[in-house]
Amino acid sequence: MKGEEPVKILNLYFSGTGNTEKIAARIDKTLRELGHEVDSVQVAADDLDRDVLSYDMVFAGSGVYTWMPGKAMVSLLNRLREKYAGLKEIKPASPRRPGKKAVIYCSFGGGHTGANEAVPAVKFMGQLFDHLGYEIVGEWYLVGEFHGKLAYLSLSGRMGNTVGRPNEADLEDVSERVTGILRV
Repeated sequence: MKGEEPVKILNLYFSGTGNTEKIAARIDKTLRELGHEVDSVQVAADDLDRDVLSYDMVFAGSGVYTWMPGKAMVSLLNRLREKYAGLKEIKPASPRRPGKKAVIYCSFGGGHTGANEAVPAVKFMGQLFDHLGYEIVGEWYLVGEFHGKLAYLSLSGRMGNTVGRPNEADLEDVSERVTGILRV
């Protein structure tokens, strides 16, 4: 995808604590600054009324909750899988759709085993888009702080002190990744 040509992009995310929402907002801001058309949609428990296949690029993200995306994201991805399977858009061997690309991202605390806790969530989210023929061009794992009763986990674990994350440096890294992906 060339950074100079406008691309129709869907930024689909679930955020239970605000960490992923910060990342999604930075993705949205960067895409708009680069001149692209972007629809940013926060996933709720209700149905998403959009044709995912009408987008050239999809950014899909969630926080990680016990190694998986948030329940609302899991529910949405399952509904979309059923919808597109019923429309016969999921084909044997998942042939690539020319020009369709996806970036899958998550925010995670990693209090126990670090980034390894986030890998299953990203792989799970990416499968729908891979089966629809999107080329997965990025899997992003971004550190976030714990909130509520688990806030104490932000001070220990393999990721060290994660209080305040994602911070401005993390979000600037997101901007650079977005810019880089669109220039490839």
